[in-house]
Amino acid sequence: MRFEKITPIDKLQPYIKYLVISEAQEEQQYKVFPSTALVMGFQYKGKLLICNAEDTNPLATAGITGLQNTFKVFKNTSNVGSILVYFTEVGISYFTDCPVNELFNQSIALDYLFDKNKVAETEDRLANALTDAARIKIVEKFLLNEIKERKEDLLIIEALKLIYASKGTIKIQEINEKLAISQSPFEKRFRKLIGTSPKKFASIVRFYAVLDDLNTPKTLTEIAYENNFFDQAHFIKDFKVFTGESPEHFKKKS
Repeated sequence: MRFEKITPIDKLQPYIKYLVISEAQEEQQYKVFPSTALVMGFQYKGKLLICNAEDTNPLATAGITGLQNTFKVFKNTSNVGSILVYFTEVGISYFTDCPVNELFNQSIALDYLFDKNKVAETEDRLANALTDAARIKIVEKFLLNEIKERKEDLLIIEALKLIYASKGTIKIQEINEKLAISQSPFEKRFRKLIGTSPKKFASIVRFYAVLDDLNTPKTLTEIAYENNFFDQAHFIKDFKVFTGESPEHFKKKS
């Protein structure tokens, strides 16, 4: 499978971490763990499907996936190709008026948020493009045309810094105290801009800190303790929610 990261043009860098050219020649099924930002995708060949316990459903050829509270299982057909857009934590809010929390746990068609004709035009151009560079340029043009003027929410930006600095272990009450804001208005602003509650977001950040620790010689007990889990049972339960596996089994596979 090919997964090539591309740095966006300068004007998009405040909002987008990177774009990805994702291609696979063979049909396969794979897991995607919760992340700290939304992902937009344009399929220019083949199909992607989302799998659950009951059935498998095709994703829109142009779509967006919000923040998730657990892992998702996807499947691709053979000879599939997509351009993926990985936003910064606040990036999507500069492209749509939709409260980001409405996208939580959702994978929806892009024309739910953007003009249907513009999306269709972008898909047509991608289908006819012959090179990676041309496809990236087409997606960047679409994004550039959709940027909206926004005043940066400095309080939420500072809250994100505190969460990352603590590797997701900071208490939300401590954030409220440091930023001199009460819990209810803070949570409302955070959900609208980031897409989920500060507590859930912090748990995702902590999950990735745990993943990094699993690549070290540390024991699972040490990892649980250093990442502020109450006990091993709590650690295992949270890890299974995000991956579908126990940390011990996951570490053995790494």
